[in-house]
Amino acid sequence: MTDANLFQLGIGLETGAQEEDTTRSTTAATIEAIADAEREDHFIRRDGKIFAGTHLILEVTKGTGLDCETRIQDAFRKIVEVCGATLLHIHTHKFSPQGVSGVAVLAESHISVHTWPEIGYGAFDVFMCGDAEPWKAVDVLKEAFETDQVDVRELLRGEELVAKEVAA
Repeated sequence: MTDANLFQLGIGLETGAQEEDTTRSTTAATIEAIADAEREDHFIRRDGKIFAGTHLILEVTKGTGLDCETRIQDAFRKIVEVCGATLLHIHTHKFSPQGVSGVAVLAESHISVHTWPEIGYGAFDVFMCGDAEPWKAVDVLKEAFETDQVDVRELLRGEELVAKEVAA
């Protein structure tokens, strides 16, 4: 395997991250630390809730251009820009005879897609933590794929974990 292939896989990239501490366990003290409003991390504290991030499940219907890798990559880049996220890497794959799958890896999490252009359908995920604003992705998808048909479901990732532990 060449260095270029390893780079493509993300192996050997310096990120400044430390190795995971596998000796830790989720304790009341750990959850209390997450609940601390002064803590500087990427957990979101909003409307009395604490959660890891906002995960939007977006279903684009009656869309056009869902078979075009370039259009999908451009939509990913625009979502990153308008949502205030940080792009690390984009990878897409074009299927034959049609369809595209792809992912944009973000410092704040990810954007992913799988499309069925023959029926105008794209299944997108937008998961972001920190100060990013994933709901702004909806208008980007409408514009990029020329449709007003974007249905959204929102999950607050990690909310149940923190709520259960704080209540216990």
